[in-house]
Amino acid sequence: MGKPVNIALLTVSDTRTAADDSSGDILAQRITAAGHHLAARTIVRDDADLLVEHFRGWIADPDIDCIISTGGTGLTGRDVTPEALERVKSKDIPGFGELFRWLSFKTIGTSTIQSRAAAVLAETTYIFALPGSNGAVKDGWDGILADQLNSDNKPCNFVELMPRLSER
Repeated sequence: MGKPVNIALLTVSDTRTAADDSSGDILAQRITAAGHHLAARTIVRDDADLLVEHFRGWIADPDIDCIISTGGTGLTGRDVTPEALERVKSKDIPGFGELFRWLSFKTIGTSTIQSRAAAVLAETTYIFALPGSNGAVKDGWDGILADQLNSDNKPCNFVELMPRLSER
């Protein structure tokens, strides 16, 4: 598995609780099964200001390398995760959303265009925003993040870049 990554997990929802956060549970299980450390986990309602506050707190925490959020990436008025990412990002990682939608197309067809899955770098913290469905978090973790957060993945991975993210 390589070097363990400290990952914070954020579920974005107006309705989910710790008792019924199945997509968060799926991600938490996959994170720990891969040998990573689940550094923090919380649920925040669909509110851009609250999301920015949580993102900024975790970005400032030296014990968090990566944030994975689930939910809030759709098209409705309450879906504001991508807008919150815009307020905290240093750089976009556009290929993540493109690859996610390509993988998702295999399971849900053209409905994947309703997803605004995204990834950014915020200072030295990766943030990956996945849709909130169980299938979407499986697609995102199994199809992208399991490899890219594995320092043994070749030819390259996000983990090997971590020591160089603060270069100027």
